[in-house]
Amino acid sequence: MLVFASICPHPPIIIPSVGGKELNKTRKTVGAMKKLAEYFCSAKPNTVIIISPHGPMQYDQMSITVSKELRGDFSQFGDFKTTLSFKNNLEVVSAIKEAALKNGIPVGSVDIPQLDHGSLVPLYYLTQDYHSAKVIPIAFSPLSLQTHFNFGQAIGEAIGKSDGKIAVVASGDLSHRVTPDAPVGYSPRGKEFDEKLIDLLKKNDSEKILNMDPSLIEEAGECGLRSIIILLGALSGLKYNFEILSYEAPFGVGYLVAKANLS
Repeated sequence: MLVFASICPHPPIIIPSVGGKELNKTRKTVGAMKKLAEYFCSAKPNTVIIISPHGPMQYDQMSITVSKELRGDFSQFGDFKTTLSFKNNLEVVSAIKEAALKNGIPVGSVDIPQLDHGSLVPLYYLTQDYHSAKVIPIAFSPLSLQTHFNFGQAIGEAIGKSDGKIAVVASGDLSHRVTPDAPVGYSPRGKEFDEKLIDLLKKNDSEKILNMDPSLIEEAGECGLRSIIILLGALSGLKYNFEILSYEAPFGVGYLVAKANLS
């Protein structure tokens, strides 16, 4: 049963021990993540499926981590103390793979216990006061947007057959080109992409998201669209609406925090 679904950004700078004085520049995002964590704790999921753009991507298939024990830290960002560790839910992993392969979606297993920052940053906030959830890391691929939506539907099918309470988190930043000080260069289409995506999420218009202009997507320099589309696929058989908790781009990268309210 799906009990929680969200879109989360993953800038390491929102981790207090990493961001330091810069944390104040992301206060809207930090506040929204704390609010999201309250919803997460209330839902009490026993498993979190987290989709990260920075996981062990394979070019011809989706990737699901099958390592029994998962761990990660922020040492590459200067924090040598904070560590996170989780158990995997291999029963749900098997159910997702079975549903995907049955529907002709290529998916493979990877045995890499190290969690990337795309998974760690959302999990840092969501699990601070709730430590009972197992974690299933998923990495997307360069395959078509429609294939990612179909993969999400397979995930939703597996969730629907599970007796457990499951959360799905789409980790991803939006455009990396929103302002002139953006890390990969500025494009006026960066803001256009972010505004259009957020508007379509509010309207629950998955079809238009799947058919967004490829040149707009390319020009935006995003990293989270495929994570979001997998989430939309998982939600496609349910009644829901997105609640936008925050959006800001303090460093030229769009940070969106959104919660799917499930009916």
